[in-house]
Amino acid sequence: MRTLLDLVLPLECAGCGVPGENWCRACGEALFVPPIPVRPRVHPGVPCWALGTYSGPRRSAVIAVKERGRRSVARPLGRALAVAVGHLREAGEIDPPELGSLILVCAPSRARAARARGGDPVLRCARIAAEELAPERVLVPELLRMSGGAKDSVGLSAGQRQHNVAGRIEAVGVRSPRVGGAASQAAAFTVLLIDDVVTTGATLAESARVLSDFGVPIAGALVVASA
Repeated sequence: MRTLLDLVLPLECAGCGVPGENWCRACGEALFVPPIPVRPRVHPGVPCWALGTYSGPRRSAVIAVKERGRRSVARPLGRALAVAVGHLREAGEIDPPELGSLILVCAPSRARAARARGGDPVLRCARIAAEELAPERVLVPELLRMSGGAKDSVGLSAGQRQHNVAGRIEAVGVRSPRVGGAASQAAAFTVLLIDDVVTTGATLAESARVLSDFGVPIAGALVVASA
């Protein structure tokens, strides 16, 4: 369903601006590529992959879905993430589906930012990726949330970003290994952290730390773009 913004404004590709298409074939080719390994300044402690740099159609798509209300752009982004999962499996970077189910855990956004955007766009993209990977069993649980006090990270240095999220990412819906054995529950799953853009890696690192504290094994992190 097209959003009100789509109906008011002339339809144009969110990646390059070509008229008449929501997402053109050329921009699709820029997304549907094997992911590349990246090493953020604040390393999350697990392998990290991106569909490419934060430039061109990737940058335009992220801005469109996050800042311009183009919810429909979540569809090509979600499909691209699903394709990237397939590439990682073929390369032996993550387990194939027959060895267990896949869990996509989104790095959390500030609640205020998510409300302003009409919902979390990263979560929307991850759910579309799960649909694309059907009939395989893919779960997209909301396991992490950002508590109050975190500021907009735009303009912050790597150290400031670390301080901004330190202790402010919380696990929800995850039982402590001391009372339930989260590690044993997660052993049959491949867990991937998902985000739109990795800049310094501070949010991914804190997300990975929180999940690891609950005994959740993380296979890696997959993002749309690396800044």
